[in-house]
Amino acid sequence: MVDGPNSELLKIFEEPLLTEPVLLLALDGWIDASGAALIARQHLLDGEPGRRIARFDTDRLLDHRARRPTLHLVDGVSRRMEWPGIELFLLESTSDRDVLVLHGPEPDHEWRAFSSAVVDISQRLGVQMVVGLGAYPAAVPHTRPTRLSCTAGNPELAQKLDFLTASIEVPAGAQAVIEMEANRVGIPAVGIWAQVPHYLSGSTYPPAAEALLSGLVELTGMDLTDGPLTEASLAARSRLDDLVARNPEHVTMLETLEAAYDDLHDIRGQLPDGEQLAAELERFLRNNDD
Repeated sequence: MVDGPNSELLKIFEEPLLTEPVLLLALDGWIDASGAALIARQHLLDGEPGRRIARFDTDRLLDHRARRPTLHLVDGVSRRMEWPGIELFLLESTSDRDVLVLHGPEPDHEWRAFSSAVVDISQRLGVQMVVGLGAYPAAVPHTRPTRLSCTAGNPELAQKLDFLTASIEVPAGAQAVIEMEANRVGIPAVGIWAQVPHYLSGSTYPPAAEALLSGLVELTGMDLTDGPLTEASLAARSRLDDLVARNPEHVTMLETLEAAYDDLHDIRGQLPDGEQLAAELERFLRNNDD
């Protein structure tokens, strides 16, 4: 167990000597349009979770009535109970810097204590940057590159890369609490958010996941390969192009979105009613879904 006020919340199995480690936050349950962050995380893990470094006490952090454990039955006999877990893993990577991944469900309780424990172990392991991933629906077309926006702990980090920024008040997730706590103790922290076409936010959209990984590489210098994801992105865009091309009205609406995308300084002035446009395109794509 870790010493200190968070000792009952976090169990540490090992404290390896790491090289310029990055902590990647990949918690389920917050804003993730089209599952882009989930797809990016799955691509990183690639079927292997890596070495388990630490585990959190989910009896304290989770409401098991909302996130119930799984009972495994064999011929009517209860064999095993599988509980949801929040764990920290070290990826087995050939990259020049080590990558830690914190994944599992977003906690239901004790966000302050949880965030403090995450930052405590980050300090012990020498983490040099904390990065969160997410995606949200936006009035953008699938025929243009996926834009990334950011939530950063300080102005210097927000201006480091070509991310969109905004001044807005929004409900926060646990990852945002971790990012702010990390920045408070001097660990640079940033959230990377992919803009997903609002008419696709309820379906899988690989280009957004690909954009998140590209932003992660640019921000951290990690060495990642995304061959299968690139192929999936090209296939998705080709399929969407074919669906939209079947209806001239939707071609016109897509052109309107493209014009707004291309003129970043006057997006709102060129968009039609967002709710009507989203509903119509969602209905069209759903009716033509294989």
